[in-house]
Amino acid sequence: MADAAAQQGSEDEVDLEAAAQAAVENSAELSAMPDAAGAEDDDGAGGKKKNKKKKKKKKGGGGGGAAFVDTDAGEDAGANDAAAGSTAAEPAVTKVDQTELAALMKKIQLLESKPPATEEAGPDKEYKFWKTQPVPQWNVADDGGDDTEGPIEVDKPQSEVRQTPLNMPAGFEWDTLDLDNEADLDQVYKLLNENYVEDDDNMFRFDYSRDFLKWALKPPGWKRQWHPCVRGSKNKKILAFISAIPAQMRMNANEQPLVEINFLCVHKKLRSHRLAPVLIQEITRRVNCEGIFQASYTAGVLLPRPIAKCRYWHRSLHPKKLIDIRFSYLPRGRTMASQVKKYRVPAEPLTTGIRPMTMADVPSACAITKQYLARFKIAPVFDEADYAHWMLPRDGVIYTYVVPGPEAGSVTDVVSFYSLPSTIVGDARHKTLNAAYSYYNVATKTPLKELMQDALILAKQNDFDVFNALDLMDNNEMLEQLLFGVGDGYLHYYLYNYRMKDLAAPDVGLVLL
Repeated sequence: MADAAAQQGSEDEVDLEAAAQAAVENSAELSAMPDAAGAEDDDGAGGKKKNKKKKKKKKGGGGGGAAFVDTDAGEDAGANDAAAGSTAAEPAVTKVDQTELAALMKKIQLLESKPPATEEAGPDKEYKFWKTQPVPQWNVADDGGDDTEGPIEVDKPQSEVRQTPLNMPAGFEWDTLDLDNEADLDQVYKLLNENYVEDDDNMFRFDYSRDFLKWALKPPGWKRQWHPCVRGSKNKKILAFISAIPAQMRMNANEQPLVEINFLCVHKKLRSHRLAPVLIQEITRRVNCEGIFQASYTAGVLLPRPIAKCRYWHRSLHPKKLIDIRFSYLPRGRTMASQVKKYRVPAEPLTTGIRPMTMADVPSACAITKQYLARFKIAPVFDEADYAHWMLPRDGVIYTYVVPGPEAGSVTDVVSFYSLPSTIVGDARHKTLNAAYSYYNVATKTPLKELMQDALILAKQNDFDVFNALDLMDNNEMLEQLLFGVGDGYLHYYLYNYRMKDLAAPDVGLVLL
């Protein structure tokens, strides 16, 4: 069996190389296309950013009337912060007096407070691709001071939208992923697992489960045609993928149907052959064919121009394991026992009656969530079908708990988090880093700090190692109090073909996977 597997791997490599060579020989059209959105100097989708501290995930779109690009929490600096650890190893200090030590610690604090390397981009960088797209630019009066809000370009009539797929070079062919086909699901899972996100030190690799992919890609109103993939013509293997899902979004007083772009991934061996721009243009075309011309997306990298910037925070649940795998470090002067004691949580939730959400809770929970999200300047607009899909518990995917109200069917509080594990590369003791990500939390009766403490307890009960949260919505009220540590990763929020004024992190009521 091992020999057969090795032989199969060898055959796959030959096919990939042949396809790559065919792309080179037949890529006159591709060579004229812009580089992957926001990544003109990058190796391609899923590749590492050159000369950067953190690797970024690129997802995007271009051409065809509207182009969408998404670099989400999964592969951006913030997500890498979660996957690869947000704290650097402490510098060695030997034989220094107290004055020198104080000066050194001050320098360390200053360094930790600086934005990540990706912030070196911005207004002074030339974004060749983005200059051609309907997004706010860094220059002129548009730079954060324009009160005009709404679409940047008018929607195109269907007569101006290309109705046929883009041409592919020899060796590749378009297809549409069938998530109900186990073979297709296995192939896209393998593509993402092996090619999507990996930290620069090759220590952690995101591991989206098959159930997670179904949850993320099949919300109400999903369209199979919005899951295009590229296959090798010879062996029919999936070599690249991108996705869009529908969403209803409110930006201040304006509601807008749009899509969220996710999971742009190209096989590592093919990243130098400009498949990413083709994927971007094709998903753009398919979305435009349905009459949608706006998108929301997030990125760790700084592109023209974010509407908001949020920061990742991390709360240890299994500190010994996190230190063992070098996700975090043992502070000077602390023992492992003291670190474990510091981050210990109670064995059981403290809020009376808190329990997993059920379908019967959806109407009340949805109502209080919509009322809560109305406070923020950008937020999704859920109906009960959307809410049930995104919030009802799914083991290993999404965990949602409610506090029942005094009346039958009523809910006073909601707390939720989703699971995004990482494979730990090359560690004989541990195979998986189990990370929980804060999702939507609504506290109308129970104080938010107490509700989130219960979230930590419930995450620990479900064997999560770390709990991650952004400083958006009301999260700042409880992060430091619950011993979250500030990360070095930022997550920028963007809108495509839509302009709105810059937002502070607490104005953001949107969590994108």
